[in-house]
Amino acid sequence: MYGASIGIKPQNSSKLRAKVKKGFSISAFRRLRKKLGISEKDLAILLNIPVSTLSRRKKQGKLNSDESDKLLRIARIYDQALEVFGDPELSRKWLQEPAFALGDIPPLQYADTEIGAQEVMDLLGRIQHGVFS
Repeated sequence: MYGASIGIKPQNSSKLRAKVKKGFSISAFRRLRKKLGISEKDLAILLNIPVSTLSRRKKQGKLNSDESDKLLRIARIYDQALEVFGDPELSRKWLQEPAFALGDIPPLQYADTEIGAQEVMDLLGRIQHGVFS
């Protein structure tokens, strides 16, 4: 189970689902932003959260369930990249540079939908197992 990059410890799916439904704290957003090495604005865009909404979420102290679900999706991709590449800097670089296998779109941008995220995870799996794409 992935989510370590946002402070989630391994747990079963039903507990994780409940946390997503409740909404992650804004600190999870900040942790992932720092791990990815991108600005708050860029992460908000990636998660499709308007800047004004992000400002409200900061005051509230937590994200809603949809935003939390999207945050977890990106966190899982980062965690998988870290597992594959073994280095935070290399993982960040790979996630932000255009990938030929994704139509020259950076993996983080490609993962803006669930289907795109699954493609990125599949690509990471192929890289991990030495399968050329």
